[in-house]
Amino acid sequence: MKLKLGIPKGSLQDATIQLFARAGFNIYVSSRSYFPSIDDPEIECMLIRAQEMTRYVCEGVLDAGLTGQDWIAEHMFGRDAHACVTSLADLVYSKQSFGKVKWVLAAPEDSRFKSPQDFGGAVIATELVQVTRHYFERIGVQVKKVEFSWGATEVKPPVLCDAIVEATETGSTLRANRLRILDTVMESNTQLIANPDALADTWKRTKIENLSLLLRAAIEAQGRVGLMLNVRRDDLQAVLALLPALQRPTISSLSEEGWVAVNTIIEERTVRDLIPRLKAAGGQGIVEYPLNKIVL
Repeated sequence: MKLKLGIPKGSLQDATIQLFARAGFNIYVSSRSYFPSIDDPEIECMLIRAQEMTRYVCEGVLDAGLTGQDWIAEHMFGRDAHACVTSLADLVYSKQSFGKVKWVLAAPEDSRFKSPQDFGGAVIATELVQVTRHYFERIGVQVKKVEFSWGATEVKPPVLCDAIVEATETGSTLRANRLRILDTVMESNTQLIANPDALADTWKRTKIENLSLLLRAAIEAQGRVGLMLNVRRDDLQAVLALLPALQRPTISSLSEEGWVAVNTIIEERTVRDLIPRLKAAGGQGIVEYPLNKIVL
Protein backbone atom coordinates (compact mmCIF):
# COMPACT_ATOMS: atom_id res chain seq x y z
CA MET A 1 0.00 0.00 0.00
CA LYS A 2 1.15 3.54 -0.78
CA LEU A 3 0.09 6.98 0.36
CA LYS A 4 -0.66 9.29 -2.58
CA LEU A 5 0.73 12.69 -1.59
CA GLY A 6 0.39 15.99 -3.43
CA ILE A 7 3.35 18.38 -3.41
CA PRO A 8 2.50 21.98 -4.44
CA LYS A 9 4.02 22.88 -7.79
CA GLY A 10 5.08 26.47 -8.39
CA SER A 11 6.06 29.14 -5.87
CA LEU A 12 5.76 26.84 -2.83
CA GLN A 13 7.59 23.89 -4.39
CA ASP A 14 11.15 24.63 -3.28
CA ALA A 15 10.14 25.69 0.23
CA THR A 16 8.06 22.52 0.60
CA ILE A 17 10.89 20.25 -0.52
CA GLN A 18 13.23 21.99 1.94
CA LEU A 19 10.68 21.49 4.73
CA PHE A 20 10.41 17.78 3.91
CA ALA A 21 14.21 17.50 3.97
CA ARG A 22 14.32 18.91 7.50
CA ALA A 23 11.55 16.48 8.44
CA GLY A 24 13.71 13.59 7.18
CA PHE A 25 12.27 13.01 3.70
CA ASN A 26 14.37 13.63 0.59
CA ILE A 27 12.29 14.50 -2.47
CA TYR A 28 13.92 14.48 -5.91
CA VAL A 29 12.20 16.45 -8.68
CA SER A 30 12.86 15.95 -12.39
CA SER A 31 12.05 18.72 -14.85
CA ARG A 32 10.53 16.06 -17.12
CA SER A 33 8.15 14.46 -14.63
CA TYR A 34 5.26 15.42 -12.40
CA PHE A 35 5.98 12.42 -10.17
CA PRO A 36 8.96 13.24 -7.90
CA SER A 37 10.75 10.38 -6.17
CA ILE A 38 10.94 10.27 -2.38
CA ASP A 39 13.13 8.12 -0.16
CA ASP A 40 10.11 6.48 1.48
CA PRO A 41 8.76 3.45 -0.41
CA GLU A 42 5.36 3.90 1.24
CA ILE A 43 4.76 7.36 -0.29
CA GLU A 44 4.02 8.24 -3.93
CA CYS A 45 4.36 11.95 -4.73
CA MET A 46 2.69 14.02 -7.42
CA LEU A 47 3.27 17.68 -8.28
CA ILE A 48 -0.03 19.58 -8.35
CA ARG A 49 -0.62 23.33 -8.39
CA ALA A 50 -1.66 24.56 -4.95
CA GLN A 51 -4.79 26.07 -6.52
CA GLU A 52 -6.01 22.59 -7.52
CA MET A 53 -4.78 20.54 -4.55
CA THR A 54 -8.01 20.72 -2.53
CA ARG A 55 -10.06 19.46 -5.47
CA TYR A 56 -7.91 16.39 -6.05
CA VAL A 57 -7.69 15.54 -2.35
CA CYS A 58 -11.44 16.08 -2.04
CA GLU A 59 -12.13 13.73 -4.98
CA GLY A 60 -9.76 11.06 -3.65
CA VAL A 61 -7.26 11.27 -6.50
CA LEU A 62 -4.76 12.08 -3.73
CA ASP A 63 -4.90 10.84 -0.15
CA ALA A 64 -3.25 13.98 1.22
CA GLY A 65 -1.52 17.12 0.05
CA LEU A 66 -0.13 20.51 0.99
CA THR A 67 -1.87 23.70 -0.02
CA GLY A 68 -2.76 27.10 1.37
CA GLN A 69 -5.76 28.08 3.46
CA ASP A 70 -6.54 30.52 0.64
CA TRP A 71 -7.05 27.77 -1.95
CA ILE A 72 -8.96 25.61 0.53
CA ALA A 73 -11.34 28.53 1.10
CA GLU A 74 -11.59 29.21 -2.64
CA HIS A 75 -12.61 25.60 -3.22
CA MET A 76 -15.08 25.55 -0.34
CA PHE A 77 -16.87 28.75 -1.37
CA GLY A 78 -17.05 27.39 -4.92
CA ARG A 79 -18.70 24.20 -3.65
CA ASP A 80 -21.33 25.89 -1.50
CA ALA A 81 -19.22 25.43 1.61
CA HIS A 82 -19.20 21.64 1.24
CA ALA A 83 -16.40 20.51 3.55
CA CYS A 84 -14.68 17.58 1.89
CA VAL A 85 -11.12 17.67 3.24
CA THR A 86 -9.66 17.57 6.73
CA SER A 87 -6.79 19.83 7.78
CA LEU A 88 -4.27 17.99 9.97
CA ALA A 89 -1.39 20.43 10.35
CA ASP A 90 -0.95 24.19 10.29
CA LEU A 91 2.44 24.72 8.65
CA VAL A 92 3.49 28.36 8.73
CA TYR A 93 5.93 28.69 5.85
CA SER A 94 5.87 30.40 2.47
CA LYS A 95 8.04 30.90 -0.60
CA GLN A 96 10.12 33.74 0.89
CA SER A 97 9.87 33.30 4.63
CA PHE A 98 8.42 31.34 7.49
CA GLY A 99 5.41 33.60 7.87
CA LYS A 100 1.86 33.99 6.66
CA VAL A 101 0.83 35.32 3.26
CA LYS A 102 -1.75 38.09 3.14
CA TRP A 103 -4.33 38.57 0.40
CA VAL A 104 -4.89 42.31 0.30
CA LEU A 105 -7.23 44.72 -1.43
CA ALA A 106 -5.12 47.29 -3.25
CA ALA A 107 -5.90 50.26 -5.50
CA PRO A 108 -3.79 52.92 -7.27
CA GLU A 109 -2.36 55.50 -4.88
CA ASP A 110 -3.95 58.39 -6.78
CA SER A 111 -7.38 56.77 -7.21
CA ARG A 112 -10.66 57.73 -5.53
CA PHE A 113 -10.66 54.50 -3.52
CA LYS A 114 -9.71 55.17 0.09
CA SER A 115 -11.52 52.35 1.91
CA PRO A 116 -13.24 49.03 1.07
CA GLN A 117 -16.64 50.77 1.25
CA ASP A 118 -15.70 52.90 -1.79
CA PHE A 119 -15.82 49.97 -4.22
CA GLY A 120 -19.52 49.92 -5.04
CA GLY A 121 -19.82 49.28 -8.80
CA ALA A 122 -16.07 48.65 -9.18
CA VAL A 123 -14.27 45.91 -11.10
CA ILE A 124 -11.84 43.80 -9.05
CA ALA A 125 -9.22 41.49 -10.60
CA THR A 126 -7.83 38.53 -8.65
CA GLU A 127 -6.93 34.86 -8.73
CA LEU A 128 -8.96 34.38 -5.55
CA VAL A 129 -12.38 35.04 -7.07
CA GLN A 130 -14.74 33.17 -4.71
CA VAL A 131 -13.05 34.43 -1.54
CA THR A 132 -13.06 38.00 -2.87
CA ARG A 133 -16.78 37.82 -3.72
CA HIS A 134 -17.49 36.50 -0.24
CA TYR A 135 -15.40 39.32 1.28
CA PHE A 136 -17.42 42.06 -0.42
CA GLU A 137 -20.70 40.31 0.42
CA ARG A 138 -19.59 40.13 4.07
CA ILE A 139 -18.86 43.88 4.28
CA GLY A 140 -22.02 44.76 2.34
CA VAL A 141 -20.41 46.31 -0.74
CA GLN A 142 -21.87 45.46 -4.16
CA VAL A 143 -19.07 45.50 -6.72
CA LYS A 144 -19.78 45.37 -10.45
CA LYS A 145 -17.58 42.33 -11.09
CA VAL A 146 -14.87 40.18 -9.57
CA GLU A 147 -12.95 38.81 -12.53
CA PHE A 148 -10.30 36.11 -12.69
CA SER A 149 -6.75 37.26 -13.35
CA TRP A 150 -4.27 34.91 -14.99
CA GLY A 151 -1.29 36.69 -13.46
CA ALA A 152 0.62 39.98 -13.41
CA THR A 153 -2.43 41.26 -11.55
CA GLU A 154 -0.61 44.22 -10.01
CA VAL A 155 -0.16 45.93 -13.42
CA LYS A 156 -3.87 45.91 -14.33
CA PRO A 157 -5.28 48.89 -12.42
CA PRO A 158 -6.48 51.40 -13.37
CA VAL A 159 -6.76 50.52 -17.08
CA LEU A 160 -8.07 46.93 -16.93
CA CYS A 161 -9.73 47.06 -13.51
CA ASP A 162 -10.29 49.42 -10.60
CA ALA A 163 -8.48 47.41 -7.93
CA ILE A 164 -6.99 44.03 -7.19
CA VAL A 165 -6.92 41.41 -4.48
CA GLU A 166 -3.42 39.96 -4.49
CA ALA A 167 -1.20 37.80 -2.31
CA THR A 168 1.79 39.50 -0.73
CA GLU A 169 4.44 38.74 1.86
CA THR A 170 6.23 42.07 2.00
CA GLY A 171 4.09 44.44 -0.10
CA SER A 172 7.15 45.54 -2.09
CA THR A 173 5.72 44.57 -5.51
CA LEU A 174 2.51 46.47 -4.81
CA ARG A 175 4.42 49.57 -3.73
CA ALA A 176 6.63 49.32 -6.82
CA ASN A 177 3.47 49.49 -8.94
CA ARG A 178 2.15 52.47 -6.94
CA LEU A 179 -0.66 50.53 -5.33
CA ARG A 180 -1.98 51.28 -1.84
CA ILE A 181 -3.16 48.46 0.43
CA LEU A 182 -6.64 49.24 1.80
CA ASP A 183 -7.55 46.06 3.65
CA THR A 184 -6.54 42.47 4.32
CA VAL A 185 -9.03 40.07 2.75
CA MET A 186 -7.52 36.99 4.42
CA GLU A 187 -4.31 35.57 5.84
CA SER A 188 -3.09 32.21 4.63
CA ASN A 189 -0.46 29.62 5.40
CA THR A 190 0.15 26.08 4.25
CA GLN A 191 -2.00 23.22 5.49
CA LEU A 192 -1.55 19.47 5.31
CA ILE A 193 -4.96 18.25 4.19
CA ALA A 194 -6.32 14.72 3.85
CA ASN A 195 -9.23 12.94 2.23
CA PRO A 196 -11.76 11.60 4.78
CA ASP A 197 -11.75 8.15 3.15
CA ALA A 198 -7.96 8.01 3.52
CA LEU A 199 -8.30 8.92 7.20
CA ALA A 200 -10.83 6.12 7.62
CA ASP A 201 -8.14 3.64 6.55
CA THR A 202 -6.04 2.74 9.61
CA TRP A 203 -2.76 2.36 7.70
CA LYS A 204 -3.15 5.60 5.73
CA ARG A 205 -4.28 7.55 8.79
CA THR A 206 -1.22 6.44 10.76
CA LYS A 207 1.06 7.32 7.84
CA ILE A 208 -0.50 10.77 7.42
CA GLU A 209 -0.41 11.51 11.15
CA ASN A 210 3.25 10.49 11.36
CA LEU A 211 4.04 12.73 8.41
CA SER A 212 2.13 15.57 10.08
CA LEU A 213 4.09 15.08 13.31
CA LEU A 214 7.46 15.29 11.51
CA LEU A 215 6.50 18.31 9.40
CA ARG A 216 5.25 20.21 12.45
CA ALA A 217 8.46 19.28 14.28
CA ALA A 218 10.51 20.72 11.41
CA ILE A 219 8.50 23.94 11.55
CA GLU A 220 9.02 24.21 15.32
CA ALA A 221 12.78 23.88 14.84
CA GLN A 222 12.95 26.66 12.27
CA GLY A 223 14.95 29.60 13.61
CA ARG A 224 15.98 27.77 16.80
CA VAL A 225 19.25 26.20 17.89
CA GLY A 226 20.42 24.05 20.76
CA LEU A 227 22.89 25.43 23.27
CA MET A 228 25.05 23.42 25.68
CA LEU A 229 27.49 24.71 28.27
CA ASN A 230 29.21 23.75 31.49
CA VAL A 231 29.02 25.91 34.59
CA ARG A 232 30.02 25.76 38.24
CA ARG A 233 27.01 25.04 40.44
CA ASP A 234 27.75 28.27 42.33
CA ASP A 235 27.26 30.23 39.08
CA LEU A 236 24.23 28.28 37.88
CA GLN A 237 21.52 30.74 38.91
CA ALA A 238 23.31 33.62 37.18
CA VAL A 239 23.49 31.57 33.96
CA LEU A 240 19.86 30.41 34.17
CA ALA A 241 18.71 34.00 34.58
CA LEU A 242 20.11 34.72 31.10
CA LEU A 243 18.54 31.75 29.33
CA PRO A 244 15.18 31.98 27.54
CA ALA A 245 14.10 28.36 27.15
CA LEU A 246 11.57 26.46 25.07
CA GLN A 247 10.20 25.05 28.31
CA ARG A 248 13.05 24.86 30.85
CA PRO A 249 16.76 24.04 30.55
CA THR A 250 18.00 20.53 31.24
CA ILE A 251 20.51 20.46 34.10
CA SER A 252 22.74 17.42 34.65
CA SER A 253 25.65 16.80 37.01
CA LEU A 254 29.14 16.36 35.57
CA SER A 255 31.74 13.86 36.80
CA GLU A 256 33.72 16.71 38.34
CA GLU A 257 32.12 17.70 41.59
CA GLY A 258 30.60 21.17 41.73
CA TRP A 259 29.99 21.38 37.98
CA VAL A 260 26.80 20.92 35.93
CA ALA A 261 25.91 20.81 32.23
CA VAL A 262 23.11 23.02 30.92
CA ASN A 263 21.25 22.13 27.72
CA THR A 264 18.52 24.34 26.25
CA ILE A 265 16.83 25.50 23.05
CA ILE A 266 16.82 29.18 22.09
CA GLU A 267 16.01 31.49 19.19
CA GLU A 268 18.96 31.60 16.79
CA ARG A 269 18.78 35.40 16.48
CA THR A 270 19.56 35.78 20.22
CA VAL A 271 22.74 33.67 20.20
CA ARG A 272 25.25 36.33 19.19
CA ASP A 273 24.27 38.55 22.12
CA LEU A 274 23.73 35.70 24.57
CA ILE A 275 26.99 33.74 24.27
CA PRO A 276 29.28 36.58 25.49
CA ARG A 277 26.93 37.16 28.45
CA LEU A 278 26.94 33.45 29.33
CA LYS A 279 30.74 33.43 29.18
CA ALA A 280 30.89 36.43 31.48
CA ALA A 281 28.47 34.74 33.92
CA GLY A 282 30.75 31.71 34.24
CA GLY A 283 29.70 29.47 31.34
CA GLN A 284 32.42 27.29 29.80
CA GLY A 285 32.60 24.87 26.90
CA ILE A 286 29.69 26.63 25.19
CA VAL A 287 28.44 24.73 22.11
CA GLU A 288 25.75 25.88 19.67
CA TYR A 289 24.25 23.18 17.44
CA PRO A 290 21.56 23.17 14.71
CA LEU A 291 18.14 21.56 15.06
CA ASN A 292 16.09 19.79 12.41
CA LYS A 293 13.02 18.85 14.44
CA ILE A 294 11.41 19.70 17.77
CA VAL A 295 8.55 17.44 18.84
CA LEU A 296 6.40 19.21 21.42
